[in-house]
Amino acid sequence: MKNKLPTPYPELNQVLQALVSSEITILKGKLVGAYLQGSFAVGDFDLHSDVDFIVAIHEDLNRDEVEQLQEMHGRIYNLASPWAQHLEGSYFPEEVLKNSSRTGEKLWYLDNGSRTLIRAEHCNTLVVRWIVREQGVILAGPPPVKMVDPIPVEMLRVEMQEVITDWGQEILNHPERYNNRFYQTFIVLSYCRMLHDLLAGVPGSKRTGTEWAKANLDPVWIGLIDRTWSGRTHPEISVRTPADQEDFEATLRFVKYVIDETKRQPLLE
Repeated sequence: MKNKLPTPYPELNQVLQALVSSEITILKGKLVGAYLQGSFAVGDFDLHSDVDFIVAIHEDLNRDEVEQLQEMHGRIYNLASPWAQHLEGSYFPEEVLKNSSRTGEKLWYLDNGSRTLIRAEHCNTLVVRWIVREQGVILAGPPPVKMVDPIPVEMLRVEMQEVITDWGQEILNHPERYNNRFYQTFIVLSYCRMLHDLLAGVPGSKRTGTEWAKANLDPVWIGLIDRTWSGRTHPEISVRTPADQEDFEATLRFVKYVIDETKRQPLLE
């Protein structure tokens, strides 16, 4: 983390320094670069944002490296900083990161609020690649524009529309899986952001998406969006807290509304 600091929060910068220094020690010459993506890359973060990162590596992790990283992530999680419990990111082999046709492959992934790596496709999307390439914050390594091939806006929009529809159908088919305060909040904010980004053709932040949604969608959703935004703090508690049932039912209707809105957009015809 040379030159300017990666974030305006000194405590978070210390956590990131500990994370990257440990990764360099464990991965040695295999580490290519480490970057912030998500809200800290697009520039619309606050004290309640999670900290999205990716680590580019020459080739996939071996068993010994995974074991060392598991121990390291547990140690980082236990640091005396709330930021340490809200890191989220994946380890990308450089050929996977560079090649947009390899989206969906499972990577070693650390979920927000977790201390353990799992195999998941969560970060392996075109949207993440675009943010890393165009706006990624360097923690270590070369400029990210050298790490990812350009991604056409048409491909971004296809992926966004698929996520809106496919994830939305899963939510509507299995609402019991999402009936807690964390997911209720996450769904509303994500669907505001995804619809905004789909129309704009550029990935953005949840804050931008919610402000756009309140100004441009049916005003009936404004109250739900405002209550959702104010309830996004303390995810470690909200994930164990049942959702307000009226808001949860409204959230399911909102998901259906956004899916229907995407079908009406001529850019997808």
